[in-house]
Amino acid sequence: MSNTEALRIGILDGDDIGHEIVPVSVDISRAAAELHGVAIDWTPLPIGARALQTHGHTLPPETLEALKTLDGWILGPIGHRAYPKGPNAINPHPILRKQFNLFANVRPTRSYPDIGCLHDNVDLVIVRENNEGFQPDRNMLMGSGEFRPNDEVTLSVRVITRTGSRRVARAAFELARQRRKHLTYIHKDTVFKLSCGMFVEECQKLAPEYPDVLVDDVIVDTFAMRLVRDPQSFDVVVTTNMFGDILSDEAAGLVGGLGMAPGLCIGDGDVVMAQATHGSAPDIAGRGIANPYAMMESTRMMFEWLGHSRGNEGAVRMGASMAQAITQALGDADARTGDIRGKGNTATFTQAVLRNLRK
Repeated sequence: MSNTEALRIGILDGDDIGHEIVPVSVDISRAAAELHGVAIDWTPLPIGARALQTHGHTLPPETLEALKTLDGWILGPIGHRAYPKGPNAINPHPILRKQFNLFANVRPTRSYPDIGCLHDNVDLVIVRENNEGFQPDRNMLMGSGEFRPNDEVTLSVRVITRTGSRRVARAAFELARQRRKHLTYIHKDTVFKLSCGMFVEECQKLAPEYPDVLVDDVIVDTFAMRLVRDPQSFDVVVTTNMFGDILSDEAAGLVGGLGMAPGLCIGDGDVVMAQATHGSAPDIAGRGIANPYAMMESTRMMFEWLGHSRGNEGAVRMGASMAQAITQALGDADARTGDIRGKGNTATFTQAVLRNLRK
C-alpha cells in the first residue's frame, strides 16, 4: 500500500459507554490523519444492542460482510451480559476473532505519573492467545466446550493446539524483537502436563529462531505474584487464553484500572481490530465521565500496526503523534477523568488530546 492509498476503517460503537468513547477516538484519529496526510475511508457499521433493535441481530450479516472489505476497525465495548436470550442476541467478540483469524490479543500495560499507579516504570505487554483455550464460545467449531451430562456434573474442555500455540508465540517473539528483546512465556505445565506442555514446547521450538531475544518462563501462579511485586522485570509476556485474560486485568490494576487497558487483536496480517480491554460500563453510560484512554490508545495502536504492515509511513507518524498527545493529556489533572485522579471528563480529556495534536 502506498501512502496515498486510503486506509479502510470501520467504526463499531458497541454498547453503553462505547457510544461516547469510540466517537472521540475517531475524532483524534481524524485530526492526526489530517496532520500527517493519511487518507482514511471511514465506514460506520451497526453492532450490539442498537443493532438488535434496528437490524434484528447484535452482529448483522451485512456488518460481517462489510468488515471483509476493510483494513481494520474500532470495536467499542460490548455489553452482551445484558442482551436478551435469543439466537440473534449473541456476543460478537468470539465470532469476529474466529472469522478473521485474530489469534493474538496484544494488551500493553504502562504506568504514568500521578494517576494512581501502584508501581512506577511499568512497561510490559501481555500477548494473549485469542481463539482457543478454556473459553467454550471459541474452542469448538460447532457446539460448546462446556456441557453438563447430569445435574451434578459440569465439564469444561480446554483446547490447546500446536498451531494456535506456535502462531501466538511467534507474534510475541516478533513484538519482543521490536521492544527490549525479552520474552516470558507463562504456563502451568506442572499440572496441565499435556495442554500447557504443548504450549511450552512450541515456545521452546521457536526460541532458536530469535537468538537476539532473551527467553524465560514462569509458572502462572508465580507470575501473578511477581506481577504485583516486580512488574518492571517483564517486557513481553505470552500465554494461553484464560491465563492472559486474567493476568492482563491484574496488570491493569497496577496502573490505574481497566480504563488504562488498551488492546489490539491481530492475526496473519490481513486485518486488525482495535478493542479496549474493559467492558461497556452501563452504570456510567451517558454521564460523560468515561475514561477514553484505553479506546484511544487501542485505536492509536491500530494505525501504527497498519502503518507498518501496509508500508504507510504517514500512518506510523500518525500513531506516534497520537501517542505523544495522549501522554501529554494524561499529565493534565484538569483534563483527565476521575478514575485516574483527574478533575475532568470524557470531553475535557479529548479536547486536551486534540490541543496537543495541533501544537
